[in-house]
Amino acid sequence: MSIYHDHAYKHGVGWSTWHFEWVTKYRYKVFRVEQLQKLCVIFLHEAARRYRFSIEELEVADEHVHVIAHLRPSMSPAQAVRLMKGYSSHMLFKVEEQRLKSFYWQKAKKRSLWGDGKFMASVGHITLEKAKEYVKNHKAHDANLFFIRNPHHSWLGRRSNPSA
Repeated sequence: MSIYHDHAYKHGVGWSTWHFEWVTKYRYKVFRVEQLQKLCVIFLHEAARRYRFSIEELEVADEHVHVIAHLRPSMSPAQAVRLMKGYSSHMLFKVEEQRLKSFYWQKAKKRSLWGDGKFMASVGHITLEKAKEYVKNHKAHDANLFFIRNPHHSWLGRRSNPSA
C-alpha cells in the first residue's frame, strides 16, 4: 500500500508532524518530583487522545516539555499546543493541587502551570531540498504522470483516464 493511503483523510492527503517545546511558568523545576513528571506524561497523552492527534515522542524535563506529535491536517500546531498545555495544567492542578501550591500560590482562576511561550517546528517526511526540487520540476513530474496513466494523483480519488 502506498504511503499516501496511510495519510489520507476525508478531503485530502498529508502529513502534519511537529516538534513542540514549552516551559513551566517562571521556569520553576516543577517536574523534579517523579510523580508529577509521570502524571504530566499521562495527561499529555490523554489530551492527544481526547483531541484526536498522536504523540510520537515525549519528554518531560524538570522545567520544560518536548513533544513530537502527528496532527490532523485540520488542526493547527498552535491549537494543539494550547490544548496540551491547557488540559495538562488543569488536570495536574486538579490531582496534585497541594504539591503545586508550593510553586503557584494564586487563586484557581489566575494560576498557570505553563509559561506563555512555545516553540514549534514542522517535521517533514522529505527534506527541504527534495521539496524544492519537486516544485522546480513539477511540470516534468506532471507530464510523466499524464503519459504513464492518469494526470490526477491516485490519492485524490480521480478515476478518469485521459487516453480513453
